[in-house]
Amino acid sequence: MGRVQARTEAALDRLLPSAAIAPQRLHEAMRYAVLGGGKRIRPLLVFAAGEAGAAPGADPARLEILGCALECIHAYSLVHDDLPCMDDDVLRRGKPACHVEFDEATALLVGDSLQSLAFQLVSDHRVCNDPAVQVEMLKILAVACGSRGMAGGQAIDLASVGQTLTVPELEYMHIHKTGALIRAAVALGARASSALGAGQLERLDHYAKCVGLAFQVVDDVLDQESSTATLGKTVGKDAANNKPTYVSVLGLARAKVLAEELRKDAHEALASLAMPAQRLGDLADFIVLRKF
Repeated sequence: MGRVQARTEAALDRLLPSAAIAPQRLHEAMRYAVLGGGKRIRPLLVFAAGEAGAAPGADPARLEILGCALECIHAYSLVHDDLPCMDDDVLRRGKPACHVEFDEATALLVGDSLQSLAFQLVSDHRVCNDPAVQVEMLKILAVACGSRGMAGGQAIDLASVGQTLTVPELEYMHIHKTGALIRAAVALGARASSALGAGQLERLDHYAKCVGLAFQVVDDVLDQESSTATLGKTVGKDAANNKPTYVSVLGLARAKVLAEELRKDAHEALASLAMPAQRLGDLADFIVLRKF
């Protein structure tokens, strides 16, 4: 994890526009939003999926580009999520949210620019051997962050304030809001290698669906049990805003059981691959057992 996290941080520092280039304030804010924070779960999943199967796996330089593109999308989503018109939060990754450190208009443009940069990275670099597959990868990324993915999930989330959701409704929301980009990370990493067949890609997608849901379940649990200092973001915001969570719908104990069930399901999906995928299994464990 440390190796991939450090490599991703260095690559992001290199690929993001310099704060010395006009428009300086926008570029400074983009770097503020992306660098120096986060667990880099999505790049970790890209590398783990790209390294799955027979050695040597996908070219690490290609996985690096994909991981950075996903981090740009993820960071943009956090910047927009914190805006007053969304969740109205002032803290992110242990420091003032982007719109607090800069201003709302700049934060809005940061999100726009980071999303554009993500697609520029994937189109500027060769990330797999087959050009047709590379076009498919661009489509996977587009769907994952659009109205049928992350943005759609956020729209459902905003419309659910004050509502009582069933577990399937909550799952549908988070398959899109949180899970879509996590599934894209595994899908893109796997397609950077030409060694995987359609059946293996399908089982990897099931693994990613389980991991994506587990990530949100654990987030909801930590929001109940952890502290602002530990998480680097304001705890209790969802409860204060009357937003449905896995804890509010299931209760704390049952939410923890669900996270463990999803972890087990993820491992079973990997076992059916009949190929080495230890790093993916380790990441499923980390996501469910983490304390931050």
